[in-house]
Amino acid sequence: MANFDNIPRVLESSDSRASLVPALDRTLDILELLSSSGSKLTLSAISESLDAPKNAVFRITQSLLSRGYLERDEKTLEFGLTAKWLRLTPASLQRFNLLEVSTPVMNVLRDQTRETVQLGVLSGNEGVIVGQVEGLEPLRIVADIGLHFKLHNNAPGKLLLAHQPISLRQTLVETMELVPSTTRTITDSKSLSLECERILDLGYAVDHAESNEGIHCIAAPIFGHGDGNPIAGTIWISGPSRRLPKSRFPEFGQKVQLAGLEISTRISGYFS
Repeated sequence: MANFDNIPRVLESSDSRASLVPALDRTLDILELLSSSGSKLTLSAISESLDAPKNAVFRITQSLLSRGYLERDEKTLEFGLTAKWLRLTPASLQRFNLLEVSTPVMNVLRDQTRETVQLGVLSGNEGVIVGQVEGLEPLRIVADIGLHFKLHNNAPGKLLLAHQPISLRQTLVETMELVPSTTRTITDSKSLSLECERILDLGYAVDHAESNEGIHCIAAPIFGHGDGNPIAGTIWISGPSRRLPKSRFPEFGQKVQLAGLEISTRISGYFS
């Protein structure tokens, strides 16, 4: 277990921190404001909210625009965060092997449900499978490790999307190409936003043959170190619709959700 007690503390107080790199502090203030506001903001609104000079805010937003971290609506001139922020993996989550932490729990969930258990994380504006424990049934669902999946037409993708900061989620929903895979695929942004809210309320996500006919999935979040955010990944089960019928979604949803919480607890213990 890492011991950080002997690492020199350079930043001792909020006063000294603020005096070191004022431009960086202001940049972070802008990003945090856009992330927490839940909507896009104009230059004037950002300046007023932060009590910062417009010329300073202008320079920072132009830099972030040129680097692709912000976008601007040409009609309203409002700024918003882009999905590029999703490519930045928190350094704390790189200090441990998510698959190693999750595998024992995945094995238990596989034994409980007899279905294939998979593990995924966000990669840009898609999800990617990083782990898998095959089911116990003769007919089972398997996928290649490293396979990328969309965020709108399956349980793990919708789960990852729902748990993003609201401004990033809105950006993804508004810019994502919602191509139908089956007749049940969500293909409009309003419905997808409502589905994200439903997932957050329920605690897990399902797909009712939305990506592939005859295949159902149930996914739950895995949270990183801290107060439940950021999301570290998702765990889910996949199986034929006859073994995972819609009527049993709540039953299996609870099992998958408990597995996700167990992995989250293990992650938290890693840092304690």
